[in-house]
Amino acid sequence: MSLSLFTAATVMSLQAQPPRAATLEISPANPVVVAEDTLRLSARVLDANGQVVPGATIRFLAAGGRFEGSVEPSGLVRSGSTGTLPVTVVAQMPGQPTLTQRVEVRMVAGPAASITIDGAPTRLVGGQRIVLVPTVKSGAGDVRDDRVQWSSSNAAVATVNADGLLSAKSVGRAVLTGRVDRATVTHTVQVVAARVGALSLMPSAPSARTGDVIRFAVSAKDAAGRAITGVTPSWSFSPGQGVIDADGAFTGYEGGTYVVTATLGTQSAQAIVRLAPRDVRRPATVVGRLPRTGFTTEEVWLHPTREIAYLGTGSGGDRMFTIDITDKSKPVVTDSIVENTRRVNDIMTSPDGKHLVFTREGASDRKNGIVIASLEDALHPRKCADFTEGLTGGVHSTFVYKQEQYGTHIYLTNDGTGAIHIIDWNDPCKPKTAAVWKTPRPDAGRSLHDIDVQDGLAYLSYWNDGLVILDIGNGIKGGSPSNPQLVSQYKYDLNDMYRQVEAAGGPGFIRGTHTAWRHKNYVFIADEVFPAAPVKGAKDASAGRAYGRLQVIDVSDIAKPKSVAFYEPEYGGVHNVYVAGDTLYMGAYNAGFRTFDISGELRGDLRAQQREMVHVNTADMDGFVKNAAMTWGVVVRNGLAYVNDMYNGLWIVRMDPKPEPKKNAIVP
Repeated sequence: MSLSLFTAATVMSLQAQPPRAATLEISPANPVVVAEDTLRLSARVLDANGQVVPGATIRFLAAGGRFEGSVEPSGLVRSGSTGTLPVTVVAQMPGQPTLTQRVEVRMVAGPAASITIDGAPTRLVGGQRIVLVPTVKSGAGDVRDDRVQWSSSNAAVATVNADGLLSAKSVGRAVLTGRVDRATVTHTVQVVAARVGALSLMPSAPSARTGDVIRFAVSAKDAAGRAITGVTPSWSFSPGQGVIDADGAFTGYEGGTYVVTATLGTQSAQAIVRLAPRDVRRPATVVGRLPRTGFTTEEVWLHPTREIAYLGTGSGGDRMFTIDITDKSKPVVTDSIVENTRRVNDIMTSPDGKHLVFTREGASDRKNGIVIASLEDALHPRKCADFTEGLTGGVHSTFVYKQEQYGTHIYLTNDGTGAIHIIDWNDPCKPKTAAVWKTPRPDAGRSLHDIDVQDGLAYLSYWNDGLVILDIGNGIKGGSPSNPQLVSQYKYDLNDMYRQVEAAGGPGFIRGTHTAWRHKNYVFIADEVFPAAPVKGAKDASAGRAYGRLQVIDVSDIAKPKSVAFYEPEYGGVHNVYVAGDTLYMGAYNAGFRTFDISGELRGDLRAQQREMVHVNTADMDGFVKNAAMTWGVVVRNGLAYVNDMYNGLWIVRMDPKPEPKKNAIVP
């Protein structure tokens, strides 16, 4: 009887419990694929008893990371670069609720293929210790996080420990070898003196401003008083904030007195450097405004000889406005060209101002490409041609450039293939393709976003591939518009640089090299970075934000570009830049409109060293999106900055002179 009661109670209890729901089983459970390779995902539906449910239709959909990879509905993942590709798996069964589950595919660097050591000295003195900083990369140029194993051909002369600390022991020669799997690097060092008898240093300037670069003349002598040449000391400084590189270039961020120390073997020497504040901050005046409320605002461009601006639209605007800016305080729309384009993302005129080109990026009929207009009446442009050949995927950016030898060409980006198309524009209303070039990588990870051309060199912002420099007429590699040739590339670890963005909004976020501008021996590159998900629970645009860094790339040795300085706003991102004189102008998305002093040599953190000159928050209640800044870019002429904000239209801003210092009042 008690058994019967127990059985009945058990049955009733089981009937009261809800049935276990069907589940998705995805294989592999923790998917990892080498960048630029493929991976097959599979899935099945299991019932409450762990049995396969027949007849389920399963699809795989990308849920982010669209520039870094792709996934086919069948589950084939195509990895284009390192990063994380979120995938949503959807299972549908007749008469049952749809199941969804998310899996994250980690796309990692391939096997180690190369090791480089930058800035390591080749001549040392006895007792000197230097940390070797190797960079390990895959065959595709992706940075790896490996611990290099070191060995020395002559441990009596020099050794390297597991942390890369190089110690010079005695006079002689040693070959140091670093190894990661099959990748190796060698570095030869010569220890030239048993010890240093005397060491002194002299700064290139005893006083300067924050942000200035100061170098030091080092004098080393051995115990007999003979000069020791070709050796590099270790550097340090105190107190305050700043940076000192391996070559002894010191940049201080705060005003005050710094003690810079050079150490060579067992000897040290100090020098005093005094820094004054950079003092470049200036007031700004908004001279004129043209609010836009119907659509978002895209690119702005100025006619080269007339007081006319051209302004693009987005969010389905399908038009480019012509604006009379004769009266800067009252810009007036005089005309527009309406085209099936969704967004007019970029605009540029020919150097003579007789024609104009603007982009199509989202045409409903897929006839994207570019539109060419005659500026015979510059206030009332008239379309004279379309060019869509091979460009159905859309065009994000264009650049018009004229060379004496080759004439005028349009350099444009192909959204569909990630290639640069070079268009012969010598007959303006009859353009034709001159060349097509793209980086050697899978289509899934190739994306070209912007182009700058100067002195016969094209500087391409190649998203996952970083900065790519082509010879299109300079002669350094024998290139021309019809035969572009690779000069060099600067590729960096976007995933590591923007770890905070993934932490804030999850994997699959937008990040890549977006724009570039050559100025003197530098190329300024800006990354476009947005989180994968908005702020939870937020109700409007003011809660969202962009991220991103502006890097300063030293191209004095154009075959070996290197990053030497950077800027990140305290809040917001970076987008398009413009350089005039020694001033860099920036559209910084949520960070508004910014200008910077870029005079002299650049090293370290530009914001920390007080190089910012002007900041205008371009949020406006009269806009397509109210009370939120989304500054796109800027064009500068005659001391006025024409600033386009995606959310609220055109601003005309003047950087005013610095106020005169107040004189002390004289008391009678």
